[in-house]
Amino acid sequence: MHQFTVVPVEEQHTSDYDSLEGLTWVDYREARHCSRDPNDTVSSEGHGCHKEDSPFLNSTNSSKGNEYYDRNLALFEEELDIRPKVSSLLSRLANYTNITQGAKEHEEAESAEISKKKPPKSPSMGTLMGVYLPCLQNIFGVILFLRLTWLVGIAGVLQSFCIVFMCCCCTMLTAISMSAIATNGVVPAGGSYFMISRSLGPEFGGAVGLCFYLGTTFAGAMYILGAIEILLVYIAPKAAIFKPIDPHEESTAMLNNMRIYGTVFLTLMCLVVFIGVKYVNKFASLFLACVIISILSIYVGVMKSAVHPPEFKICMLGNRTLSRNLFDVCAKTTIENNTIVTTKLWDMFCTKNVTDSCDEYFVRNNVTEIQGIPGVASGIIKENLWSNYMSKGEVLEKRSLPSVEVAGSRKNLAVYVFADITTTFTMLVGIFFPSVTGIMAGSNRSGDLKDAQKSIPVGTILAIATTSLIYLSSVVLFGACVEDVVLRDKYGDAVKKNLVVGTLAWPSPWVIVIGSFFSTCGAGLQSLTGAPRLLQAIAKDNIIPFLRVFGNGKVNGEPTWALLLTAIIAELGILIASLDMVAPILSMFFLMCYLFVNLACAVQTLLRTPNWRPRFKYYHWALSFLGMSMCLALMFISSWYYALVAMVIAGMIYKYIEYQGAEKEWGDGIRGLSLSAARYALLRLEEGPPHTKNWRPQLLVMLKLDEDLHVKHPRLLTFASQLKAGKGLTIVGSIIQGNFLENYGEAQAAEQTIKNMMAIEKVKGFCQIVVSCKVREGIAHLIQSCGLGGMKHNTVVMGWPYGWRQSEDPRAWKTFIDTVRVTTAGHLALLVPKNVSFYPSNHERFTEGHIDVWWIVHDGGMLMLLPFLLRQHKVWKKCKMRIFTVAQMDDNSIQMKKDLATFLYHLRIEAEVEVVEMHGSDISAYTYERTLMMEQRSQMLRQMRLSKTEREREAQLIKDRNSLIHPSNVYMDEEEEMHIYPEKVQMTWTKEKYESERNRSRAATPNSFRELISIKPDQSNVRRMHTAVKLNEVIVNRSHDSKLVLLNMPGPPKNQDGDENYMEFLEVLTEGLERVLLVRGGGCEVITIYS
Repeated sequence: MHQFTVVPVEEQHTSDYDSLEGLTWVDYREARHCSRDPNDTVSSEGHGCHKEDSPFLNSTNSSKGNEYYDRNLALFEEELDIRPKVSSLLSRLANYTNITQGAKEHEEAESAEISKKKPPKSPSMGTLMGVYLPCLQNIFGVILFLRLTWLVGIAGVLQSFCIVFMCCCCTMLTAISMSAIATNGVVPAGGSYFMISRSLGPEFGGAVGLCFYLGTTFAGAMYILGAIEILLVYIAPKAAIFKPIDPHEESTAMLNNMRIYGTVFLTLMCLVVFIGVKYVNKFASLFLACVIISILSIYVGVMKSAVHPPEFKICMLGNRTLSRNLFDVCAKTTIENNTIVTTKLWDMFCTKNVTDSCDEYFVRNNVTEIQGIPGVASGIIKENLWSNYMSKGEVLEKRSLPSVEVAGSRKNLAVYVFADITTTFTMLVGIFFPSVTGIMAGSNRSGDLKDAQKSIPVGTILAIATTSLIYLSSVVLFGACVEDVVLRDKYGDAVKKNLVVGTLAWPSPWVIVIGSFFSTCGAGLQSLTGAPRLLQAIAKDNIIPFLRVFGNGKVNGEPTWALLLTAIIAELGILIASLDMVAPILSMFFLMCYLFVNLACAVQTLLRTPNWRPRFKYYHWALSFLGMSMCLALMFISSWYYALVAMVIAGMIYKYIEYQGAEKEWGDGIRGLSLSAARYALLRLEEGPPHTKNWRPQLLVMLKLDEDLHVKHPRLLTFASQLKAGKGLTIVGSIIQGNFLENYGEAQAAEQTIKNMMAIEKVKGFCQIVVSCKVREGIAHLIQSCGLGGMKHNTVVMGWPYGWRQSEDPRAWKTFIDTVRVTTAGHLALLVPKNVSFYPSNHERFTEGHIDVWWIVHDGGMLMLLPFLLRQHKVWKKCKMRIFTVAQMDDNSIQMKKDLATFLYHLRIEAEVEVVEMHGSDISAYTYERTLMMEQRSQMLRQMRLSKTEREREAQLIKDRNSLIHPSNVYMDEEEEMHIYPEKVQMTWTKEKYESERNRSRAATPNSFRELISIKPDQSNVRRMHTAVKLNEVIVNRSHDSKLVLLNMPGPPKNQDGDENYMEFLEVLTEGLERVLLVRGGGCEVITIYS
């Protein structure tokens, strides 16, 4: 006896499933890609998935008899126990209680492409010349010599000490954070910008970097204004171009002089910087020597004042301070040649040499002289401990002196020393803070440093420690040595136009005047050196397109174009011409930069990113948070409106960079923070069940691609975008048939195609492609595996398999029905938009119309929620909502309408309510005939498939006499073949056994089509067809002109032999409707009446 071995034949399967709209798969495989291996099965059981006893929401016992169900709802009869009739639901909802179950929330994270550029080389410098000296020069720029004594006089020693201490602590904490960041890798040109951008991302880096650039540029202008003030007030007052005719116009003339001289100084300084940074550093030694000599002269003068105070007499009229530069003799009269003669002071207050025409205050008060510098041993500090805040125009008064308070003439106001601005504690903070902002001077020139990781921490912290000690000691020493009215005299009018701090210096006030002048010039040069490099670093990162030109420079890397822009912006600051107005603006920009430096260090430390390994070990996240809090507090203390303006500017730059798409991936802390936040949120979502109030459809959209990887039905994405409106989770999935190893390229191309289409349709979400040998297995895997933790889809959107009636291939509609079963088994809701090509695009608008909801059975409230969500979109906003429900013979339709209206009222949903009565009626001849045609068609197609299989089998037998090959079915997956031929699992047959098997199969097949006439339709199919026909008649009658019809989707039959009939029922149910959305709930409540 001959033995025949059946060998599986590898055969390429066709992939002509264009009729299946919602299921995405493309057949790219060759014959060898998906061999039929009986052991090649994947089980999804036992993986912790939540499962029901039955994958269908159905436990109906068919033995109860057909009469148990109403004929009009026979299509839904298998699920009425868990998906009750609306009438049954409403009768149970007398108290309106809902099951508290809800949806899973989501988090989104964005990623960018990697793009890095190396900065050009710059001259190498060490810690002393590169960091320490620039920091000292910037910190010791203007405020120490021009405003610190005034600040002590106005705020008092205690409050001034507090202001200085707060500012110094803020900068020290920032320097610690900056040191940690600077030692966590190479810091090229850009310094603070580089540290912030690489730690917090390009958006934060660009926003804060530009703000810091503006601050540094305006700082250069402030230092230049300080130098001009020293020049025109204390060194060469006669050099003023504009001279006041009236003493009251002196301030206006001074502002114009500062604008002219400031522009000249700015031009000269820019020329020096343009020549090269090395020349700036050569000047730095000279400027720093002046600063050190000036500070030493102050300390020597303080010690000398304990023994021999300097002679600076203050002329007082009563308790009011007089401007000493307007007269020489501090007396009303003097004796010349034994004759009493009136002085120049008398002439200022009196028009004639008679007392009747004199100022009343001048007549009734005495003129006295007091010591302006009593000395450190005088005990004057007791009077200077407390604050003396003043209003603009208020005369400086010494409280301890006697005075007769009478009103004087305002025309004599120019004789007194008076306050030029109104002072408050917050204003003084804003004016003083720029004096400690030089800490970034070294880091801004990090590209010029030989070893930035070593130089920046050491040089910056040493500079801050040095300057903080000098500032704090100066506050105390000024309060202990100088009279309070002299301290409050901003321009030294009471001491003959001497610089107030210079009166304390030894051997001469000129030491301080000359030293402060060169110090401010040096600080201006340092700012004009650092700012262009900062702008150049931002431009070279290419995150702000319009700044790209400023990344270019000279051959050696000097930022020529950036220097030009810096000069233009600094000129704007010079045109303001007021040191006290420019200083608070600088404070905002610098404080914002320091805030983000601290934030960057804190975020990196707390996240413990693998790359966070700074060599500087003396940092802690708590110190960074403390520094960040102090920066924020100082911003709003000094000027809340300037703080808001600075934040708005930074926010606009941030959004601009984000809008332009900063395609940079620098491993920044914000991305790490996003990952940590997403992980935390996902873990939180796993802690408990979601609540009904939070439920919203989290979509998995199943797309189909053609052979050219084009999306066949993009309106599915349009519908998803209208339903979601950018909220919640959207995953767009697709199946490519084939082998993953050989179809990876196609999968990548398909993913990019879908992402492009998502961008066009404005769908915000994720894309996932699955490569699978079988489409149905791929769909099941996609539905099971999409999402992560609590961020998973709860609703599947798939298209209708068009043309399934005309196709001999059953796989299209079988795949559709299997997907329905999979979603039911996974407790997922299902949305099937039918005729989706007629759905509106995002550019269309419905100005009127209705969205009709046909609520047949209750499935958790999906039918109520979906129209509400759609009407949030501009396309559907003008449509009104109508809800129809069906009443049977034993239902009270009037009561149902009242209950439904009350239910909608509690749900806060506005809709028209209508109850449609469907009385019991006999099954029509049309229904019977339609059912008969359906079953005849199914039998005919089955016979055609069996006949084709037999022909192929015989051809194969003739082709190969030595072995019988088990033929593969062109139209069916392996599972379908086993349903039809369960005995063909054997691998070895005899010839006789094969012949008997073939004859048995032929005997089971009708010999001719005439036998189809004798088929009688199954009664259950007749009842289901009756339900579909009757419901369709009612729906078409009421909703033929509606813009969208939402309808309960019946579940597939438990017996898979009736799958084709199920498709026919759905077709009959939706005939004559332009846009239909079949809705199937996920088995949980999705809407509640409770708040």
